Amino acid sequence: MPANQDRRSNLLVRTESGEVLGTTAHGVRTWRGIPFAAPPVGALRFRKPLPPEPWQGTRQADAFGPLPMQKRGFEAIGGAGARTPMSEDCLTINVSAPLEDSPGLRPVIVWIYGGGFSLGGTRTPLYRGDHLVERGDAVFVSFNYRVGLFGFSDFSAWSTPEHPIDSNLGLRDQMAALEWVRRNIAKFSGDPDNVTLVGQSAGAASVVALMCAPSAAGLFHRAYAMSASAACAYTPDRHAVFSADLLDRLGIDPGDRNTVARALKTVSAEKATAVASTFFYDVAPDKYPGFLPSAPVIDGDFLPRHPIDAFRSGLAQRIPLVIGTMAREGATLDKLLPVICSRVSRLETLFSGEDPALRQRIVAAYPGYPSKKTAIDVAGDLNFWLPTLQIAEGHSRMADCWVYRFDYATPLTRLLLREASHGLDLPMLFGTPGEGELGRFDLFCRRRSEAMSRRFQDVFLDFTRGLAPGWSRYDADRRSTRIFDRTDREDLDPRRERRLAWGTYRGPT
Repeated sequence: MPANQDRRSNLLVRTESGEVLGTTAHGVRTWRGIPFAAPPVGALRFRKPLPPEPWQGTRQADAFGPLPMQKRGFEAIGGAGARTPMSEDCLTINVSAPLEDSPGLRPVIVWIYGGGFSLGGTRTPLYRGDHLVERGDAVFVSFNYRVGLFGFSDFSAWSTPEHPIDSNLGLRDQMAALEWVRRNIAKFSGDPDNVTLVGQSAGAASVVALMCAPSAAGLFHRAYAMSASAACAYTPDRHAVFSADLLDRLGIDPGDRNTVARALKTVSAEKATAVASTFFYDVAPDKYPGFLPSAPVIDGDFLPRHPIDAFRSGLAQRIPLVIGTMAREGATLDKLLPVICSRVSRLETLFSGEDPALRQRIVAAYPGYPSKKTAIDVAGDLNFWLPTLQIAEGHSRMADCWVYRFDYATPLTRLLLREASHGLDLPMLFGTPGEGELGRFDLFCRRRSEAMSRRFQDVFLDFTRGLAPGWSRYDADRRSTRIFDRTDREDLDPRRERRLAWGTYRGPT
């Protein structure tokens, strides 16, 4: 057989919807832009995803699909740049596999990007996953899901028989992608019975939410959650407040159900995205401090309970879980995407609606409050560290659970952010320190960062193979936590005073 024909056969895969022809790049085989659901446009806008239409012939799978609709910018975390293609027709999936065929099936890594449930996509080089594929002899999967107004605003209260509207669209997109993986990944040499679901930030919150979604049970077998903003899930009543505010800003009367449902199906995607972006980033952080209006909804159907409650009650999937945070989560967000309560005014508004004893405990546990620095620390802990501990407490009673904190910080990181902060673990997981926008933080110490990346990546890859991480399981008595730093260590109940100050509080509801 001619060499070029052999290479083509190595790249030609028949999925359930049709043939796809991939390509080789960066030392791996890749298939990009494969539809995993029907385009959610027209009558399917604000509807749960449906299967894709089959196609005839061979589909070229050598280019990423367009990103979901969102505010432009934030390319470092997969967001849209000035010329990045965006579309409501965004539900595509990407697969990467080693160059050589395998006699057996390989572990599957499924990545969910973050971005506050309102940003993100799979096109960024940071999320290629090539190093994970090569070092782990694994199959790597990423996909786009709807974000922002089209994915995580809940308009289901305005649903009508003529214009039905579903809830939790972004989460349902993620589950549809996982179902595609189960049905198709063996054709790419991936093992559908060995799937590790991993995400960061809103992607990590999605991981733990899917662990609590009954219909997602069995679609993945291990979970790895990095900086999970898992408290950001609200009741339909709370979401209705956010959505009514959005409708008003769109010029749609929220009091007329029929008008709302019809208008939402016809408003231009560009106008809706622009209005929603102003609301999410410029209005809501001060008007609704402590909330993230673009977030999952506890709808009693897809997501029956708040994720933290589900973990506390033992109702989450009982699969192995690694969950962790950064040393100082809030610093990056305060500089780049200040939507959390990292401003003193926002924290004080939040505290004013709570038991005064909470504020007293927080002031005692965070010396220096209300300084700007301390407000950032409080907000980062509230959004990421606190829900991480609450999830770990619940899950450790039911299944294997390991907790870590990522403290490794370069000199430039310490100069700009004081400590390791939100998102700076991404190059470490993907093996790209020194590359891209986030790689600038590795200036003058790239070799040291590369060594840190290999250690962090090795823990993850061992986990995808079914091995336990190299530190003690978490439990509510010892609270063993791996600290990733220039020299790794294991601490018991780190930052105990802060944990006790927060108590059972999980943020405003």
